[in-house]
Amino acid sequence: MPMMLIQGKYRVVNAAPDGDSVRFYPNNPQLWKKLPTRVRTNHLGGAQLRLDSIDTLETHYRPNVGSFPMQHQPKKYAHAAASELLEFLGFEKITRGSNEIITSAEPEEVPGFILTRFADAYGRSVAFAFQGESDAADGSDVFFNKALLEKSANYHMLVQGLAYPTFYSKLYPDIRTELAIVAKKARDENKGLWSVDKTNEGFVLEELKTITDRVVILPKLFRRLLGYLAINDGSVSLNGFLDYIGSLDDKLIILSEGHVTEFDYVIEVDAKNLKLKYLPEDLVFIEK
Repeated sequence: MPMMLIQGKYRVVNAAPDGDSVRFYPNNPQLWKKLPTRVRTNHLGGAQLRLDSIDTLETHYRPNVGSFPMQHQPKKYAHAAASELLEFLGFEKITRGSNEIITSAEPEEVPGFILTRFADAYGRSVAFAFQGESDAADGSDVFFNKALLEKSANYHMLVQGLAYPTFYSKLYPDIRTELAIVAKKARDENKGLWSVDKTNEGFVLEELKTITDRVVILPKLFRRLLGYLAINDGSVSLNGFLDYIGSLDDKLIILSEGHVTEFDYVIEVDAKNLKLKYLPEDLVFIEK
């Protein structure tokens, strides 16, 4: 299972990295052009990474519908994930402003490398991120196996219980299996966010602050729910939520059933109660 290796550096000052996304600057920005989908870069060739297979609580998110200001999920675990990722990559001291923008970092940049095959619809390189330097040649195709996976930031965040497994169909199945195993282990041990997670148990949506300040749920579900509330005229009624989800055409595969369906099928709504009917690692979303 080859993936392209790109050597470079992570930089975070004047950016707002969270637990599953960080800015990466290749030593050779021309390598981005070898990917089949275009990566959006800044004037220095830096690009935003989306860490493959994981999703951490949102530190700042604004839906692209309605007029909501910037929102977040419960900050304890959102900030814990963001801090854990940067510490893993090698940053020793970070100062953030009130708007989540990092104002200073020690050191200012750290070496690292990524394994990637494509960019997502937003131009982010979908990648597995690593600290330090690799012995493999820059731009080479590297066989991605379990031993290498276990050294990645993606794997580390699941081990710490600070990320949800969130799989997409382009992920190699054997890598997905390994990530599902470690995610289940963290959940069984009630590590990190799993000690308070309500994704499958369910919760009562009483107000917007239910999901921004109190209840920890799968970030993808949070983002879709926030988008719905943003156009719901101030109401927290869930009467139209499944119809809204259906309109977004989020297709997925339920692994345990071999069933290709859509996101609304795996969500249960009962009055103000909401839950996901399947474990996160049992779902594989199909890229748009």
